[in-house]
Amino acid sequence: MPVVAAAVCPHPPLLVPEVASGAAPELDDLRTACLAAVDALSTASTIVVIGSAAPAVPYGLVRFPAAAGGSFAAYGAPGVRIGSGDPVLPLSLAIGGWLLEQSKATGLPRTYVAVPTSATPDECLGLGREIAAGNDRVGLLVMGDGSARRSEHSPVHLHPRAEIFDTTVANALQHSDLDVLAALDPDLATELQAAGRAPWQVLAGALEGATLTPDLTYNAAPYGVGYLVAAFT
Repeated sequence: MPVVAAAVCPHPPLLVPEVASGAAPELDDLRTACLAAVDALSTASTIVVIGSAAPAVPYGLVRFPAAAGGSFAAYGAPGVRIGSGDPVLPLSLAIGGWLLEQSKATGLPRTYVAVPTSATPDECLGLGREIAAGNDRVGLLVMGDGSARRSEHSPVHLHPRAEIFDTTVANALQHSDLDVLAALDPDLATELQAAGRAPWQVLAGALEGATLTPDLTYNAAPYGVGYLVAAFT
């Protein structure tokens, strides 16, 4: 059965108010957009959370059950965690789980899949097709940041192609242009430190044949990192 709903969100730890502390209101609009997109997944019967992980993670082998834990202790919020198991989830999946816990989809069964940043486009597309080929009504939560080189105040210094890259992805999400997402260059994404490349290409594979309506609800770089939110319903 095709994916029945999908949400695309970024994964800055500052989405968690306890991490952001006094700066939390600065991301209220982003937080609201993320939660609205994730709420739309409540029409599914099961949730698959896709996020990026370190390049050394073997492709297709890192799947975590619903109980897998995620902790924000490394970001200054030791009291915030998700799951009942050991905190093994990478940041992208931990933020995805945290968003689900705040949403209307919180009670649905879920699994987490970590996709290495080194995964090829064909591997990512294949994983997306595999997810969509099951019998469940799948809600797909795709976690990925745009370029971390959007301004002089970015985590890494400004790159002249960063904004163009993020705009290309934003337009592809807005118009559900799966071919553009599938064609994203892994080498350029690595250079631009765009962690969302692999998860977005999983989305492209999963939505092949689906007839969902896209809605890009957030597109900004408040801290020099591109953050995109989109819902497919």
